[in-house]
Amino acid sequence: IQGKSIVNSISLKEGEAEFLRRAQLVRQYGAAVIVMAFDELGQADTRARKVDICTRSYRLLVDKLHYWPEDIIFDPNIFAVATGIEEHNAYAVDFIEATRLITQNLPYAKVSGGVSNVSFSFRGNEAVRAAIHTVFLYYAVQAGLSMGIVNAGQLGVYADIPADLLLHVEDVILNRRPDAAERLVNFATTVQGGVAQHQGEDLAWRQGSVNERLTHALVKGIATYVVEDAEEARLTVSHPIEVIEGPLMDGMNVVGDLFGVGKMFLPQVVKSARVMKQAVAHLIPFIEAAKALAGDTRSKGKILLATVKGDVHDIGKNIVAVVLQCNNFEVVNMGVMVPCEKILATAKAEQVNIIGLSGLITPSLEEMAYVAGEMQRLGFTLPLLIGGATTSRVHTAVKIAPHYSGVTVYVPDASRAVGVCSQLLSDELRPAFVAGVRADLERVRQQHAQKKGVPLVSLEVARATPWDFDWSQYVPPKPQFLGVHTLCDVSLAELVRYIDWGPFFQTWDLAGSYPAILEDAIVGESARAVLADAQVMLQKVVQENWLVARGVLGIFAVQVAPNLDDVLVFEDDSRQELKGTWHFLRQQAEKASDRRHWCLTDFLAPSRTGLKDYLGAFAVTVDDPKGHIVAYEHAQDDYNAIMLKALADRLVEACAEWAHAKVRQEYWGYAKNEPWSPEEMIQERYQGIRPAPGYPSCPDHTEKLPLFDWLEVGSRAGITLTENLAMLPISSVCGYYFSHPESRYFAVGKIGRDQVQEYANRKGMTEERVARWLAPQLGYES
Repeated sequence: IQGKSIVNSISLKEGEAEFLRRAQLVRQYGAAVIVMAFDELGQADTRARKVDICTRSYRLLVDKLHYWPEDIIFDPNIFAVATGIEEHNAYAVDFIEATRLITQNLPYAKVSGGVSNVSFSFRGNEAVRAAIHTVFLYYAVQAGLSMGIVNAGQLGVYADIPADLLLHVEDVILNRRPDAAERLVNFATTVQGGVAQHQGEDLAWRQGSVNERLTHALVKGIATYVVEDAEEARLTVSHPIEVIEGPLMDGMNVVGDLFGVGKMFLPQVVKSARVMKQAVAHLIPFIEAAKALAGDTRSKGKILLATVKGDVHDIGKNIVAVVLQCNNFEVVNMGVMVPCEKILATAKAEQVNIIGLSGLITPSLEEMAYVAGEMQRLGFTLPLLIGGATTSRVHTAVKIAPHYSGVTVYVPDASRAVGVCSQLLSDELRPAFVAGVRADLERVRQQHAQKKGVPLVSLEVARATPWDFDWSQYVPPKPQFLGVHTLCDVSLAELVRYIDWGPFFQTWDLAGSYPAILEDAIVGESARAVLADAQVMLQKVVQENWLVARGVLGIFAVQVAPNLDDVLVFEDDSRQELKGTWHFLRQQAEKASDRRHWCLTDFLAPSRTGLKDYLGAFAVTVDDPKGHIVAYEHAQDDYNAIMLKALADRLVEACAEWAHAKVRQEYWGYAKNEPWSPEEMIQERYQGIRPAPGYPSCPDHTEKLPLFDWLEVGSRAGITLTENLAMLPISSVCGYYFSHPESRYFAVGKIGRDQVQEYANRKGMTEERVARWLAPQLGYES
């Protein structure tokens, strides 16, 4: 290309090592680079954080990699102002002042930003947005802004902005008064070309025909009047099915089209489905009573969805079901923990057109392969869909598709499901689509076969290079108590403070980090709406005790075993009677000579030091004993059913965070005076870690078994394990507590056959069984 290319972007989000690796690659190609003000703790949203992260990045690039400073372009994050949230009031002036400090203190570096973000609260009022952009750039350029992303059509001339509008906008941009945002919102309604904000409910649509009202209700997700409108529509047609096939499907087709082009998002689609289901539920008795009619809507096809045996996770699958139903597919949703034989028997009995399998935990991957093999053995030819958090295109191609001669399709998210199913069931589109899928899977298999595996060192070499620490300068903190403690009826109001809202939006397929997602130009409006609904429901959950939080934790005297990778657990601090052993895995990926091969046991004092060390464990759950989720499902209200499940997931993670704080400050007491707020705890600024069995630092799910045994989790917390070691209730979390100040999370990654064989021997299991549980970690073909 002519000129100099710019790579957008790199950041410290994944740590310094990855930052430097990517920066080195950019420099190798002679490009300049945009550096986001984003580190391991998240996006910089204050002046100090913006400057600190950019300064740290500058020093790494210039001092370590010898970058030309002119090739560094910082993006210190422009966020929306005048949102109504007090913490957002300083976003614009903080960016401007951070730009000034960066320009002054980081010579030759440039500063950029997405200017349109700052005015997002006034979308629809182009006159006000243009004024905000103009004023913002006027001050930011003076402070040193080098470049920016902005729609030239949304810019004006600073001197031409009317004095009264300029005053209101500058008050907001410079944060000159606490009521600046409210004043500008009110003033914006008077600006020519503007649109009034914060109007009351507009019922003008209620003046349209009944068909128009039904379509509007579906598109907008308004359930208030849908039953009376459905009844009015029924009285105008010959057969009640015509209401479904006419205005209701017309409305859902609009929803499907908007979702397909990215103009509607999952929360809105699920709301539309709720309206549709309530209307259909009203009409079904009339349809069944009309014997001359053959049945419900003529669907595009019947699809069976099931979470496989041993797995209890179903939010994602249920969202897929809703999206498919919105697009006139009939769905047989079999729920969770469904055995293979039941899936296939139901598929035959219901005469479905497609089978879809879902799963979240690692053992589900093998169960999916088993179902595929059984479909082959029994002569099935139906398309097989694969989805879920642990699934992937590569795994589908290499481990599942080869077991089945029918077409197997990996579906990464709900938004793809409609397109996949439509093509699979279309006589015209199916041949080309299936050929493309098969070719793609074959290409993936070939690439996988040719791909060089991660170079591994022997287990002996890995153990010879553990994480190193000067234990002569450290004494492990002694807990305030040893043994097991039950956490009964934990206050939900207390847990609310510890909620991490980031993953909540992932449930709804809304991409972005919290709170920045609330101002996102694409999904921000939908994100704000679904969060507002969540806050309303959360208030009911807390005030009316819809959910119950409980758990159990324990702290034990331990010693690292002679093999360096196991932990001996004792009955008490005399360390005379052995309770049992926890087994851990060590990294084996080949590393530079100065890099270490970590195992969680490295954060415990080695036996050679003579130091007494301790290890904690916990299990917490949030349950729905009053059946509110089931009640929502029976009421055809998928939106609120999914919402409540998502809130239960957030609350159980909050409970885990709360319990960890209690351990650090009271039960173990090694950080009694830690200064962290709940928000800072969510960012994991505290001392110690709480890794969970089945996750990257300790990927073996079978280590839950001794944890549940020693903590008496079943009797004390009411949590049980399925045969694939998923936890019930679904919203449950378990893990370990490590107290060492330098303990950190890491991924074990790929391991060699030598470690698998020795690990199997240590655990008293067959190598085949261990390989099954650790399939994603195997650095060799099993």
